[in-house]
Amino acid sequence: MSVDTLSNAMTTIKNAEMAGENKCEIKPASKLIGNVLRVLMDHGYIKGFEYVEDHRGGKFIVELAGRINDCGAVRPRFSVKVVEYEKYEKRYLPARDFGILVVSTTEGVISQIEARQRRLGGVLLAYVY
Repeated sequence: MSVDTLSNAMTTIKNAEMAGENKCEIKPASKLIGNVLRVLMDHGYIKGFEYVEDHRGGKFIVELAGRINDCGAVRPRFSVKVVEYEKYEKRYLPARDFGILVVSTTEGVISQIEARQRRLGGVLLAYVY
């Protein structure tokens, strides 16, 4: 069993997308995974998600949109200043303005696009394109 639940969740989503499925199950659930899924939904990468309590840590049922080419967790979780986002975009994303980085900031979990607009640094959590 792996310790990094976010990495497991991103791998589950990626594998389900590659298999052409329209739903996947992520367990165990956590607030962090829920916040990352909300960012993915806001940017149109997934259609929606639902939390289901199963008395074993809960799980998320994710409805996939078929728009994800690749996604993953960023390990180790780098601290990022506002001026450093471009450096990490070059590292994790294939092209300019293609995909998003998910960042944990003092105002919550948001994409690097919103973080740059609000002039916030944070900690890199995941990437998706």
